[in-house]
Amino acid sequence: MYPLKFKPVFQNRIWGGQRLRAVLGKAVPKELGATVGESWELADLPAGTVKADSVGANADGSLASVITNGPLAGKTVSEALKLHGRDIMGNAPLNHGHFPLLIKFLDAQQDLSVQVHPNAAYCEKHADAHLKSEAWYIMHAEPGAKIYKGVKPGVTKDQFAAALKTGEVEPLLNAIKVRAGDCHYLASGTVHALGAGILAAEVQTPSDTTFRVFDWNRLGPDGKARKLHIDEALACIDFSGASSSQGGERSHVAGMFTTVSRLVTNEYFTLERVRMVQDFEQEIPYAEPVVIMVLEGQGVITWDGAGPTAFAKGDTLLLPAGMKGGKIKTITDAAWLEAKLPGGAMVA
Repeated sequence: MYPLKFKPVFQNRIWGGQRLRAVLGKAVPKELGATVGESWELADLPAGTVKADSVGANADGSLASVITNGPLAGKTVSEALKLHGRDIMGNAPLNHGHFPLLIKFLDAQQDLSVQVHPNAAYCEKHADAHLKSEAWYIMHAEPGAKIYKGVKPGVTKDQFAAALKTGEVEPLLNAIKVRAGDCHYLASGTVHALGAGILAAEVQTPSDTTFRVFDWNRLGPDGKARKLHIDEALACIDFSGASSSQGGERSHVAGMFTTVSRLVTNEYFTLERVRMVQDFEQEIPYAEPVVIMVLEGQGVITWDGAGPTAFAKGDTLLLPAGMKGGKIKTITDAAWLEAKLPGGAMVA
């Protein structure tokens, strides 16, 4: 097996901008215009889970990223897993036969809607809902940029519902100023919004289920307010106040040439940031699949004496568990995120 690259799927969003092109160098088609908010880097979503208005969605509501390199080029990740599941996943479990993470880059030129993803209790009662816990790594933030994460301590469901009727929701939300390098974990049930002026890498459990609860009183491109899901959202939002304190962990292992920072650990994935100096090579020691999202710099990956597969800022690669003799070598100073799957994790 070898490092797998995928064709990004770009999504227009009312809040999107130009940073996917300008900062990450993404080949965003010109016809998508100036409000491209998401690049779906690695997706393997089953039937009935993808919104009909999402680019790349199949008629049955599924979506699977297409491999762009090597012998598997042209096949979807779903097809590759059926052919080489053990080689790709090792002992890591699939999510009902699908790859268990959804990987994106987000560009917020405007505030995203205030939203929430269903919690386990809601999913148990609604078969069409799916858990969605996620982590945001802030790659770029304009001065004063912020995210909204959870409600302020003491805010009740009734107070929040009343604020939705008056449009005075922001004072009830926990606003957090962010800067490049920050990481925040958002468990299912955490009401949240990515603020304007932020470019982020997003690692999440594989779901497209989102309940929009407040959209800043703005109108969509058609001059109408976007659909809200107030009843569903109120049934899911965590009003305990615990969600606002969930931040990225900060543990570091520093060597002369490499620094590894553990950012997030949960039952679904771990997320680490790796920094490596220019012109340094090290072995890839993992026996499980690893998703790499390149934050800065460039380099190459070799395996079993083959390759190299080049990587640069804005690239996403899946390193299969069965890739033997893997080595990563930097050409410049480089940094990337590594998303890994804990053994036995399953999502619904």
